[in-house]
Amino acid sequence: MTSTRERQRAAAKARLEKEMRERAEQARRRRRTRNLVAGGAALVLVVAGGVWALVAMNDSGKKKNVAADSGTAECTWTKLTADEKTPQVKDVGEPPVTVPKTGTDILTIDTGLGAIKAKVDRAATPCTAASFEYLASKDFWDNTKCHRLVTEGIQVLQCGDPSATGEGYRDTDGQGGPGYRYAEENLPTDKRPPYPAGVIAMAKTQAPSSTGSQFFIVYGDSQLDPSYTVLGTITEGMDIVNEVAEAGDDGAFAEQAGGGHPKKEVLIKDLTMAQA
Repeated sequence: MTSTRERQRAAAKARLEKEMRERAEQARRRRRTRNLVAGGAALVLVVAGGVWALVAMNDSGKKKNVAADSGTAECTWTKLTADEKTPQVKDVGEPPVTVPKTGTDILTIDTGLGAIKAKVDRAATPCTAASFEYLASKDFWDNTKCHRLVTEGIQVLQCGDPSATGEGYRDTDGQGGPGYRYAEENLPTDKRPPYPAGVIAMAKTQAPSSTGSQFFIVYGDSQLDPSYTVLGTITEGMDIVNEVAEAGDDGAFAEQAGGGHPKKEVLIKDLTMAQA
Protein backbone atom coordinates (compact mmCIF):
# COMPACT_ATOMS: atom_id res chain seq x y z
CA MET A 1 0.00 0.00 0.00
CA THR A 2 1.42 3.39 -1.04
CA SER A 3 2.26 5.71 1.80
CA THR A 4 1.29 9.39 1.94
CA ARG A 5 4.96 10.44 1.53
CA GLU A 6 5.34 8.42 -1.64
CA ARG A 7 2.19 9.94 -3.10
CA GLN A 8 3.52 13.42 -2.33
CA ARG A 9 6.86 12.61 -4.06
CA ALA A 10 5.08 11.32 -7.15
CA ALA A 11 2.89 14.43 -7.35
CA ALA A 12 5.92 16.73 -6.98
CA LYS A 13 7.76 14.81 -9.72
CA ALA A 14 4.77 15.10 -12.03
CA ARG A 15 4.53 18.85 -11.47
CA LEU A 16 8.26 19.24 -12.17
CA GLU A 17 8.07 17.24 -15.40
CA LYS A 18 5.06 19.27 -16.52
CA GLU A 19 6.87 22.53 -15.77
CA MET A 20 9.93 21.32 -17.67
CA ARG A 21 7.76 20.39 -20.67
CA GLU A 22 6.10 23.81 -20.61
CA ARG A 23 9.46 25.56 -20.43
CA ALA A 24 10.75 23.48 -23.32
CA GLU A 25 7.65 24.32 -25.35
CA GLN A 26 8.06 28.00 -24.58
CA ALA A 27 11.73 27.82 -25.64
CA ARG A 28 10.71 26.16 -28.92
CA ARG A 29 8.13 28.88 -29.52
CA ARG A 30 10.69 31.61 -28.89
CA ARG A 31 13.16 30.00 -31.28
CA ARG A 32 10.45 29.60 -33.92
CA THR A 33 9.47 33.25 -33.52
CA ARG A 34 13.07 34.38 -33.84
CA ASN A 35 13.50 32.27 -36.98
CA LEU A 36 10.34 33.68 -38.51
CA VAL A 37 11.44 37.23 -37.78
CA ALA A 38 14.90 36.54 -39.15
CA GLY A 39 13.43 34.91 -42.25
CA GLY A 40 11.05 37.83 -42.68
CA ALA A 41 13.91 40.28 -42.38
CA ALA A 42 15.85 38.34 -45.01
CA LEU A 43 12.82 38.40 -47.28
CA VAL A 44 12.44 42.14 -46.82
CA LEU A 45 16.09 42.61 -47.72
CA VAL A 46 15.74 40.52 -50.86
CA VAL A 47 12.65 42.41 -51.97
CA ALA A 48 14.26 45.72 -51.10
CA GLY A 49 17.34 44.64 -53.01
CA GLY A 50 15.16 43.73 -55.96
CA VAL A 51 13.46 47.10 -55.84
CA TRP A 52 16.86 48.81 -55.63
CA ALA A 53 18.06 46.77 -58.56
CA LEU A 54 14.99 47.72 -60.59
CA VAL A 55 15.37 51.36 -59.64
CA ALA A 56 19.07 51.20 -60.47
CA MET A 57 18.34 49.59 -63.81
CA ASN A 58 15.65 52.13 -64.54
CA ASP A 59 17.97 54.97 -63.56
CA SER A 60 20.69 53.42 -65.68
CA GLY A 61 18.26 53.10 -68.55
CA LYS A 62 17.21 56.70 -68.10
CA LYS A 63 20.84 57.80 -68.12
CA LYS A 64 21.47 55.81 -71.26
CA ASN A 65 18.38 57.26 -72.88
CA VAL A 66 19.47 60.74 -71.87
CA ALA A 67 22.85 60.06 -73.44
CA ALA A 68 21.20 58.62 -76.54
CA ASP A 69 18.73 61.50 -76.74
CA SER A 70 21.10 64.21 -75.61
CA GLY A 71 20.37 66.24 -78.71
CA THR A 72 23.75 65.74 -80.35
CA ALA A 73 25.27 63.48 -82.99
CA GLU A 74 28.83 62.42 -83.76
CA CYS A 75 30.01 63.04 -87.32
CA THR A 76 33.05 61.72 -89.15
CA TRP A 77 34.73 64.14 -91.53
CA THR A 78 37.23 62.37 -93.77
CA LYS A 79 40.02 64.62 -95.01
CA LEU A 80 40.76 64.42 -98.70
CA THR A 81 44.02 62.80 -99.65
CA ALA A 82 46.67 64.67 -101.58
CA ASP A 83 45.50 62.96 -104.78
CA GLU A 84 41.89 63.98 -104.10
CA LYS A 85 42.74 67.64 -103.57
CA THR A 86 42.30 68.95 -107.08
CA PRO A 87 42.71 72.67 -107.90
CA GLN A 88 38.90 72.98 -107.67
CA VAL A 89 38.86 72.00 -103.97
CA LYS A 90 38.34 74.85 -101.52
CA ASP A 91 39.74 73.76 -98.15
CA VAL A 92 38.29 75.83 -95.30
CA GLY A 93 38.80 73.29 -92.51
CA GLU A 94 36.21 70.95 -91.03
CA PRO A 95 33.02 71.29 -88.96
CA PRO A 96 32.95 70.19 -85.29
CA VAL A 97 32.67 66.46 -84.66
CA THR A 98 29.80 66.80 -82.16
CA VAL A 99 26.84 68.57 -83.74
CA PRO A 100 23.19 69.32 -82.82
CA LYS A 101 20.51 66.88 -83.99
CA THR A 102 17.38 68.69 -82.91
CA GLY A 103 15.41 71.56 -84.36
CA THR A 104 14.66 72.86 -87.82
CA ASP A 105 16.85 75.12 -89.94
CA ILE A 106 15.97 77.35 -92.85
CA LEU A 107 18.43 77.20 -95.72
CA THR A 108 18.35 80.40 -97.77
CA ILE A 109 20.04 80.59 -101.16
CA ASP A 110 20.10 84.22 -102.25
CA THR A 111 20.52 84.15 -106.04
CA GLY A 112 20.60 86.78 -108.76
CA LEU A 113 17.10 85.61 -109.71
CA GLY A 114 15.66 85.75 -106.18
CA ALA A 115 15.69 83.74 -102.97
CA ILE A 116 15.31 79.96 -102.79
CA LYS A 117 14.51 78.59 -99.33
CA ALA A 118 14.35 75.08 -97.89
CA LYS A 119 13.36 73.54 -94.57
CA VAL A 120 16.01 71.25 -93.05
CA ASP A 121 15.28 68.77 -90.25
CA ARG A 122 18.42 68.35 -88.14
CA ALA A 123 17.13 65.12 -86.62
CA ALA A 124 17.12 63.52 -90.07
CA THR A 125 20.37 65.04 -91.37
CA PRO A 126 22.49 66.25 -88.44
CA CYS A 127 25.84 65.91 -90.18
CA THR A 128 24.75 67.33 -93.52
CA ALA A 129 23.05 70.24 -91.78
CA ALA A 130 26.18 70.86 -89.70
CA SER A 131 28.34 70.82 -92.82
CA PHE A 132 26.06 73.33 -94.53
CA GLU A 133 26.05 75.59 -91.50
CA TYR A 134 29.84 75.44 -91.24
CA LEU A 135 30.54 76.05 -94.91
CA ALA A 136 27.99 78.86 -95.00
CA SER A 137 29.83 80.53 -92.11
CA LYS A 138 32.96 80.46 -94.30
CA ASP A 139 31.14 82.09 -97.26
CA PHE A 140 31.93 78.90 -99.13
CA TRP A 141 29.24 79.24 -101.82
CA ASP A 142 29.20 83.01 -102.15
CA ASN A 143 29.49 84.22 -105.77
CA THR A 144 29.34 80.72 -107.24
CA LYS A 145 27.09 79.54 -110.06
CA CYS A 146 24.83 76.52 -110.41
CA HIS A 147 26.84 74.59 -112.97
CA ARG A 148 24.53 71.83 -114.20
CA LEU A 149 20.95 71.46 -115.38
CA VAL A 150 19.43 68.15 -116.47
CA THR A 151 16.12 68.17 -118.34
CA GLU A 152 15.90 64.59 -119.61
CA GLY A 153 15.69 61.36 -117.58
CA ILE A 154 16.06 63.26 -114.34
CA GLN A 155 15.07 66.86 -113.73
CA VAL A 156 17.54 68.60 -111.46
CA LEU A 157 19.45 71.85 -111.03
CA GLN A 158 22.88 71.19 -109.50
CA CYS A 159 24.89 73.76 -107.54
CA GLY A 160 27.53 73.94 -104.79
CA ASP A 161 30.83 73.79 -106.68
CA PRO A 162 33.08 76.47 -105.09
CA SER A 163 35.14 76.70 -108.25
CA ALA A 164 32.14 77.60 -110.42
CA THR A 165 32.88 81.34 -110.42
CA GLY A 166 33.20 83.87 -113.21
CA GLU A 167 33.21 82.83 -116.86
CA GLY A 168 35.71 80.08 -116.17
CA TYR A 169 33.19 78.00 -114.24
CA ARG A 170 32.21 76.26 -117.43
CA ASP A 171 35.63 74.60 -117.50
CA THR A 172 35.37 73.09 -114.01
CA ASP A 173 32.49 70.74 -114.84
CA GLY A 174 31.49 70.48 -111.20
CA GLN A 175 34.72 69.05 -109.81
CA GLY A 176 34.97 71.35 -106.78
CA GLY A 177 34.17 70.72 -103.14
CA PRO A 178 35.44 71.15 -99.57
CA GLY A 179 38.58 69.58 -98.11
CA TYR A 180 36.59 66.72 -96.60
CA ARG A 181 33.87 64.22 -97.40
CA TYR A 182 31.37 62.40 -95.22
CA ALA A 183 28.75 59.66 -95.13
CA GLU A 184 25.29 59.87 -96.64
CA GLU A 185 22.22 60.03 -94.38
CA ASN A 186 18.42 60.21 -94.63
CA LEU A 187 18.31 58.04 -97.76
CA PRO A 188 14.77 57.74 -99.24
CA THR A 189 14.88 53.97 -99.69
CA ASP A 190 11.19 53.60 -98.78
CA LYS A 191 9.88 56.49 -100.92
CA ARG A 192 8.33 56.26 -104.38
CA PRO A 193 9.55 58.27 -106.13
CA PRO A 194 12.60 58.66 -103.90
CA TYR A 195 13.23 62.21 -105.13
CA PRO A 196 9.97 64.03 -105.87
CA ALA A 197 9.80 67.60 -107.12
CA GLY A 198 10.69 70.11 -104.41
CA VAL A 199 13.40 68.03 -102.75
CA ILE A 200 16.92 69.37 -102.19
CA ALA A 201 19.50 66.59 -101.98
CA MET A 202 23.27 66.11 -101.93
CA ALA A 203 25.34 65.18 -104.98
CA LYS A 204 28.09 62.55 -104.65
CA THR A 205 30.24 60.18 -106.65
CA GLN A 206 29.41 56.50 -107.05
CA ALA A 207 31.56 55.73 -104.01
CA PRO A 208 29.96 55.64 -100.55
CA SER A 209 30.72 58.42 -98.05
CA SER A 210 31.57 60.85 -100.83
CA THR A 211 29.15 63.65 -99.96
CA GLY A 212 30.71 67.11 -100.07
CA SER A 213 29.31 70.55 -100.85
CA GLN A 214 27.43 70.03 -104.11
CA PHE A 215 23.65 69.73 -104.01
CA PHE A 216 20.76 69.50 -106.44
CA ILE A 217 17.19 70.76 -106.47
CA VAL A 218 14.62 68.44 -108.03
CA TYR A 219 12.03 70.26 -110.14
CA GLY A 220 10.39 67.14 -111.63
CA ASP A 221 9.90 63.67 -110.13
CA SER A 222 13.17 61.80 -110.67
CA GLN A 223 13.78 58.07 -110.46
CA LEU A 224 17.29 58.36 -109.07
CA ASP A 225 18.87 55.57 -107.10
CA PRO A 226 18.09 56.35 -103.40
CA SER A 227 21.74 56.81 -102.45
CA TYR A 228 21.79 60.59 -102.21
CA THR A 229 21.16 62.37 -98.91
CA VAL A 230 17.83 64.20 -98.77
CA LEU A 231 18.71 67.49 -97.09
CA GLY A 232 15.27 69.08 -97.02
CA THR A 233 12.27 70.45 -98.88
CA ILE A 234 12.04 73.66 -100.89
CA THR A 235 9.51 76.03 -99.35
CA GLU A 236 10.10 79.09 -101.52
CA GLY A 237 11.62 79.79 -104.93
CA MET A 238 10.60 76.72 -106.96
CA ASP A 239 9.29 79.16 -109.58
CA ILE A 240 12.89 80.34 -110.04
CA VAL A 241 14.12 76.77 -110.57
CA ASN A 242 11.29 76.10 -113.03
CA GLU A 243 12.18 79.24 -115.03
CA VAL A 244 15.80 78.07 -115.26
CA ALA A 245 14.64 74.62 -116.36
CA GLU A 246 12.41 76.07 -119.07
CA ALA A 247 15.36 78.02 -120.48
CA GLY A 248 17.21 74.72 -120.97
CA ASP A 249 20.91 73.75 -120.93
CA ASP A 250 23.80 73.86 -123.37
CA GLY A 251 24.32 70.08 -123.47
CA ALA A 252 27.93 70.29 -122.25
CA PHE A 253 27.61 67.10 -120.18
CA ALA A 254 25.29 65.22 -122.52
CA GLU A 255 27.83 62.48 -123.29
CA GLN A 256 28.95 62.13 -119.66
CA ALA A 257 26.38 62.54 -116.90
CA GLY A 258 23.67 64.26 -118.93
CA GLY A 259 22.55 67.85 -119.22
CA GLY A 260 24.79 70.88 -119.33
CA HIS A 261 25.28 74.40 -118.00
CA PRO A 262 22.01 76.29 -117.46
CA LYS A 263 21.36 78.78 -120.25
CA LYS A 264 19.76 81.03 -117.66
CA GLU A 265 22.55 81.77 -115.20
CA VAL A 266 21.96 81.14 -111.50
CA LEU A 267 24.45 83.07 -109.38
CA ILE A 268 24.50 82.29 -105.66
CA LYS A 269 25.24 85.62 -104.03
CA ASP A 270 24.93 84.30 -100.48
CA LEU A 271 23.91 81.07 -98.74
CA THR A 272 22.92 80.94 -95.07
CA MET A 273 21.56 78.47 -92.51
CA ALA A 274 19.50 79.73 -89.57
CA GLN A 275 17.22 78.18 -86.97
CA ALA A 276 13.55 78.30 -87.86
